[in-house]
Amino acid sequence: MKAIVLLKSYNFMFFGLLALFIPFLPVYLSKQGLSTSEIGLIIGTGGFVTLIAQPLWGLISDKKKTVRKVMLLLVVFTTIFGYFLFSTNSFLLLGLFALLVYFFLMPLDPLTESLNFTVAEKAGISYGSIRTYGALGYAVLSLITGFAMDYFGVSSLAILFVLLGFLSFGLVWFMPDVQASSKPVSIEGLKKVFSNKEMILFLALVFISAVPARMNDTFLGIHIQSLGGDATLVGIAFFLAAISEIVIFALSFWWLRKGKELEIITIATFFYFLRFFASGFVTSPVVLTLLQVLQMLTFPIFYTAAIQYLYQIMPKEWRATGQTVLALLFFGLSSIIASYVGGFLYTKFGGHSFYFLISAMSFIGVLFGIFLTIRKYRK
Repeated sequence: MKAIVLLKSYNFMFFGLLALFIPFLPVYLSKQGLSTSEIGLIIGTGGFVTLIAQPLWGLISDKKKTVRKVMLLLVVFTTIFGYFLFSTNSFLLLGLFALLVYFFLMPLDPLTESLNFTVAEKAGISYGSIRTYGALGYAVLSLITGFAMDYFGVSSLAILFVLLGFLSFGLVWFMPDVQASSKPVSIEGLKKVFSNKEMILFLALVFISAVPARMNDTFLGIHIQSLGGDATLVGIAFFLAAISEIVIFALSFWWLRKGKELEIITIATFFYFLRFFASGFVTSPVVLTLLQVLQMLTFPIFYTAAIQYLYQIMPKEWRATGQTVLALLFFGLSSIIASYVGGFLYTKFGGHSFYFLISAMSFIGVLFGIFLTIRKYRK
């Protein structure tokens, strides 16, 4: 029981760290005088670092037969480099410390999920009952960070980041250790994944849909401020998005239908299109903030259905590898393209045209999803 409480508390703190880093890093860099192209360059390069770091630290965890000790090491270095990141204004140092945070922070995500699955299975409880605290932490810290930036200045991010880091370290320190629960990615596993035609088409759909979604995540805070909003509104925007996800995740047993995953993914992509298309017309930062409740119809539905579909089309022994590829594609490779290309598009065409362009990208995903659905029924 004590281990469950500690793990739930850690999920709250860790996803709070992610909420401070992912949505507010672009806002912080913007306040330090960086252009959207420079911000895109740093975040895009961070995506490259994530692609390398996540499998690397996962492999180290598997080799050492421990999740907890690796997590302790990662939390320590994340906290140190996060403090330096939010305490400097030099472009070179901002880039260096941001990449170091990417290298140590982002691998904590799959390790945390591994810990969640393992502990939930041993305790005989649902994974969702633990993971919900992560979504709650993301929502609450998004709100707190936005208010802190406005009332105490950008320097408050360093203090808040260190506080969350220390609390996360303390919680992990008292948690029992477990062995890594997933198989490491192997060359044989990757060959099996990429020799599956259905998997290739599915990953193409994920990639097409993920790029505009990641563009929105990266530049939403900047666009809210360009419309006249402040950091508080940015925090509220990501708070509303995260809170709306909790409801959908909790009700997934009700809406997720086996064999209907492609249709569900296509519907979620259509709502991505509507969300971004509507964002292109919005001129009020408050309205754009409120529009983020549409997150409930996009990411949680898309990603939950995607994981279930992957489990259907991949043999059981290669599912872990397939899920790793899916996560790297959705959160890694797509983020690289989104940051580099998104930074160029936002700088070149401005915020409103930027949203019309990414809505067009999402609509291509809708058409491709319809094609795959028709193809499935014909087969």
